[in-house]
Amino acid sequence: MTTLMVIAKEPRPGRVKTRLTPPYTPQQAARLAEAALADTLDAVARTPARRRVLVLDGEPGTWLPAGFEVVPQCAGGLDERLAAAFAGCDGRALLIGMDTPQVTPELLAVSVDFTGCDACFGPAEDGGFWALGLADPDPALLRGVPMSTPHTGAAQRARLAGLRVRELPRLRDVDTVRDADAVAESAPGSRFAAVRARLGAVSG
Repeated sequence: MTTLMVIAKEPRPGRVKTRLTPPYTPQQAARLAEAALADTLDAVARTPARRRVLVLDGEPGTWLPAGFEVVPQCAGGLDERLAAAFAGCDGRALLIGMDTPQVTPELLAVSVDFTGCDACFGPAEDGGFWALGLADPDPALLRGVPMSTPHTGAAQRARLAGLRVRELPRLRDVDTVRDADAVAESAPGSRFAAVRARLGAVSG
């Protein structure tokens, strides 16, 4: 079975979802981030896996369900932190972020099935990627990839050249207010959608 990893920041005001501020306050943005993280962890908890690992910048809170190992993020850029997460895996592994609360156990079950492929790749609408799976984790496939740019996904996908890659559905990360609205609408039963509804309409 596969190791399932979530890379995340502790949802503290002023440290997460800063692009939502304004129009949200830092406290409101942190509530949205916590809901997104809780939804993501719940989906992972309900997906069959050999290990479930939270690669965390910060401290765990009440939002962390049972059954997860918590590993601190290493120092360095995001490429180094992602590479280190894969370096800690023995055997096939899938890593996702905390920005796609619409992810489901059904989608993750497809993502962790490496039958007939060496890797899986989930592009994000903003040009990044929401999921990366490697049957044989090699940190070198991530080191040096330019992160947080409109071309990050293309650069990471190019690193997988020569591997048999399963393409996953394109999902929308929550970065802006417009993203938050669209994701809440696509996952109406989620914690994220409930928090978004409680916060009410904003412009941004």
